[in-house]
Amino acid sequence: MNSLPILPDAHPAQVIAYRNSNPVSRIDFLREVTALAARLPDTDHVLILCKDRYWFAVALFAAISRGILSVLPNSAAAEEIAALHAEVPDLVCLGDQASPLFPQIPYVQVSISPPNTSPSSATPAIPRIPFDQRIVCVYTSGSTGKPKPHIKTFGRLRQCALAEADRMWNSAGGACAVLGTVPFQHMYGLESSVLLPLFGGGQLTTRQPYFPADIISALEELPEPRLLVTTPFHLRKLVDSDIKLPQVAGILSATAALSIELAKKTERRFSAPLIEIFGATETGQIATRRPTAQIEWEAYADIELSQEQGITIAKGGHLEEAQVLNDVVELLSPHRFRLLGRNSDMINIAGKRSSLAFLNHLLTNIPGVQDGVICMPYNVSENETLRPAAFVIAPELESADILAALRLHVAPVFLPRPIIFVEHLQRDANGKIHASVVQSLIAEHLTQRA
Repeated sequence: MNSLPILPDAHPAQVIAYRNSNPVSRIDFLREVTALAARLPDTDHVLILCKDRYWFAVALFAAISRGILSVLPNSAAAEEIAALHAEVPDLVCLGDQASPLFPQIPYVQVSISPPNTSPSSATPAIPRIPFDQRIVCVYTSGSTGKPKPHIKTFGRLRQCALAEADRMWNSAGGACAVLGTVPFQHMYGLESSVLLPLFGGGQLTTRQPYFPADIISALEELPEPRLLVTTPFHLRKLVDSDIKLPQVAGILSATAALSIELAKKTERRFSAPLIEIFGATETGQIATRRPTAQIEWEAYADIELSQEQGITIAKGGHLEEAQVLNDVVELLSPHRFRLLGRNSDMINIAGKRSSLAFLNHLLTNIPGVQDGVICMPYNVSENETLRPAAFVIAPELESADILAALRLHVAPVFLPRPIIFVEHLQRDANGKIHASVVQSLIAEHLTQRA
């Protein structure tokens, strides 16, 4: 069976990570991995709940070296973990907290070594990992329904990370220290803030900042060149702030549609190129574009796209088998395409088609709208035409203001009615609003209107 070294060949002293502003060499990282691997109990599954990205990486690579599958759930809510434990009775939890989060699950603290088991000063052997070894089970975000699990293998995740490194380092001018504002347990954060630096020759960083001031502070801790891995939600907060932005070599965005206006403003504020990534939990990343320079997406070098009866299929590269995309695509060539919207986002009202993602982009870019979401309510009367509804945070606006702004861009059938003003919209750390949150809003505010 083909195997690969757990990390690409490099000098042992090469800096592979920064714990805050402190550099960690490749050999010290491998010592941490080796020491933890020796402490792991016999099991086939671990649940990694580290809050620190460095310790998450140590736990992940220790599990990989032992042939253990790491389960990365969409949520760490007690009921979700209880359901997962019922499905996987041999689950062992790895974390960087001092005490177990879930007493019913065996726990190993990864961030300290028990007495007499501290990492050795000897050079550790480099584990070789089978190409097809199953290393992680990741879950979809839940933004379009119940999260679904997907198993990923070592060799194919490595291939994807190297393809991303080729694109990103070319754009940034070289390998970077990578700071992510996104959760590293989810596919985008795992690929771009953990595997990209470790497999691609960059440097992993510890922190996962959320607020603009914290993002800037975390960037300033790192040496240049620096890459910021983030989302449109975080970018909007950053570029709209009055805080001076530090120098970065590049910015990577995903998880939601990015407007050209926000992309241009981001590049002006940071004086750096912004790259947008296209992918999904099912496929991993498969294409990129620089939205200020091109509308079309360019697939990774070994990825090919084709269409059959309106369905777009991706194959090659890191994909184990052909994958049907859950997106509406205008295919320009086997390697270039325009993205029209997700299949689940497309709506048809009175014979007219649009995308909820497009409508939400318009809504959240209205001056005075702090946040908002447009959805299709599930409860309407038999005599009422199904049409969008909106939940909006906009203390200074009236419904008429929002409708007037939207009317400039969309047909009347897509104007949301009603518009419900709320004080809070729950988004996850990727900036997404889960389908369950939207369903709760509909049940609370619109059921009685049906």
